[in-house]
Amino acid sequence: MRVLLVKTSSLGDIIHTLPALTDAARARPGIRFDWVVEEAFAEIPAWHPAVDRVIPVAIRRWRKAPLRAWASGEWRRFTRELLATRYDLTLDAQGLLKSALLTRYASTPVHGLDRNSAREALAARFYTHRHHVARGQHAVARTRALFAHTLGYPVPTDAGAYGLDRARVLTGAAGAGAPADPRPYLVFLHGTTWPTKHWPEAYWRELLETATAAGWPVRLPWGCDAEHQRAQRLAQGLPDAHVLPRLPLAGMATQLAGARACVAVDTGLGHLAAALDVPTLSLFGPTNPGFTGAWGPGQIHLPSDFPCAPCLSRTCAYRPTEAEQQRFDTEREWPLCFTRANPQRVWQALQPTLHPESPL
Repeated sequence: MRVLLVKTSSLGDIIHTLPALTDAARARPGIRFDWVVEEAFAEIPAWHPAVDRVIPVAIRRWRKAPLRAWASGEWRRFTRELLATRYDLTLDAQGLLKSALLTRYASTPVHGLDRNSAREALAARFYTHRHHVARGQHAVARTRALFAHTLGYPVPTDAGAYGLDRARVLTGAAGAGAPADPRPYLVFLHGTTWPTKHWPEAYWRELLETATAAGWPVRLPWGCDAEHQRAQRLAQGLPDAHVLPRLPLAGMATQLAGARACVAVDTGLGHLAAALDVPTLSLFGPTNPGFTGAWGPGQIHLPSDFPCAPCLSRTCAYRPTEAEQQRFDTEREWPLCFTRANPQRVWQALQPTLHPESPL
């Protein structure tokens, strides 16, 4: 059986799809997938042994200049590539209008979530087969259920496995410019998208000082100019805090795979660390780890118990009380939901991972 899979973004969503591929390969021996994915994440699907071909799409870039995308022939080349292969079925695992529109150029039948299950109900209109998957579950569990309904096998009840071929991930991706330091190290994943998901910079600096004073070198990746500048500020004056060069996903995967542990905000790279079986402590303020937390063994979620968390909002509308204004520095410790996960608490929660041989 040959399946066209549409799951274009984001990084975390793509990684959350991998256990479903592993399920399908076990339940349907010989099944093969071609995967339509945003060009920025095209490295990842190729790391799974059930994927034959990765078909990059550039929806994010094309949205900014649609006429240029049309005139350049990029859109026509992409649609021709979809039409060139006859698939047994197409599966839209994203459930958004943008992904559903892509299935119009793909082989039928087209499977996807029904209107009560999809993130955008209108997407269900584009599918010939619609499947109900209950909300209120982790994204990994929902995707595994969608694959099972589509491909006709029982919904798995085990913990699942990402199934990445580590040789594919790590071959030729040493990450030039990374420190040549044989000591065990930590990776602090400080970059994320929403302003409200950022752990306060002052907290990162305090945690860096604590970790390096305890003898742990720390590596700081970055993916844009703002993250690079923050990483440089965080590392300033700390010899064992290393700002990594800008790395492709494969190079970043190598850095994560070699780490003793990671500390992360709610970010796609935290999910990549989980997929590589790297122990990771993830910090949650406005988001809910029960729905989108890092999935797998060795994953520690430290959610806020602040009264308004999780608000699931990109902007913080909380108004601090007079007592909170006196207790916290609302310039440096914002959003306040993260004050429930301060550096001292994070460092304490990380100790069983750093020293698994020590009694609690």
